[in-house]
Amino acid sequence: MRKEFLAVLCGLTISAVVFASEDAGLSAVRDLGRLNGQALACGKKDTAAWVRILMLNHAPKTRAYGEAYEEGTQETFAAHGRGEPCAAPAVLAARLDAVTQRLKTVLPIPGQVPQGHSQAEVAPNAVVPRYLLQDPNGRAVTNEDSLGRFQLVAFGYTSCPDVCPTTLLEMKEVLKLLGDKAAQLQAIFITVDPERDSDQVLREYTAAFDPRILGLRGSEALTRRAAAEFRMRYEKVRDPAAPPGSYTVDHSAGMVLLGPDGRAAVRFAYATPARQMVERIEALMQEGGMRVPAQRLSR
Repeated sequence: MRKEFLAVLCGLTISAVVFASEDAGLSAVRDLGRLNGQALACGKKDTAAWVRILMLNHAPKTRAYGEAYEEGTQETFAAHGRGEPCAAPAVLAARLDAVTQRLKTVLPIPGQVPQGHSQAEVAPNAVVPRYLLQDPNGRAVTNEDSLGRFQLVAFGYTSCPDVCPTTLLEMKEVLKLLGDKAAQLQAIFITVDPERDSDQVLREYTAAFDPRILGLRGSEALTRRAAAEFRMRYEKVRDPAAPPGSYTVDHSAGMVLLGPDGRAAVRFAYATPARQMVERIEALMQEGGMRVPAQRLSR
């Protein structure tokens, strides 16, 4: 009798924990929807785009979570239709950061370390870089679009005098050396100078090296977020003696390889020989790309 009572009590406790966790997740997703409604009503496209990434990466694909998100969106969108003023950009950014932290706590991405837990409690490959950008044809591209394939990602800009051309030549050589296996890899070049790198400029630049290299660009805000996800830094450098509007961009070099599951597998230092990169990539392909411990993407 005592064992039966303890079993029932244990079952009730587990159910209570599950329901509490689910309620916390639904609440966070509803608040994410509220932020989405505010961003849409106030014309903040960058915020709305980032909210979409958070929803795709964190929320379970269930009806309950979808309805919670839509309810939140409709609530604030309607409120602004009734005259509620738009928040200042700094306030909106703070709300986005707050809801992002909540989602990381209550609905962590698979492989991500939830708050209050240790790395040993989660699966390897914990770093999942996320991005929402667009290709030269204006099509939205996210980190989920290439799931099932490896991604070899580099950041730079088309006016870069030396580092970027060298990097793309290495990327081209990697594709060449992979041969038929190159179909399992998407090469990506993300510009850190969207102000000058238009769709046409980016298309012509990547095609000059290899048409299989996908050039991506976005607004300044989305580019910053993408770079931060990959632990890449960049900043404009202006020479006082140069003509007005003239500048270069100081940025992190090297390439990051994502596995078929979208998680970071390897960070290749700048000027790593293409053959050396190919040997590592082929080894991961042979292993399936899923069992390799993630490496921390340090700056």
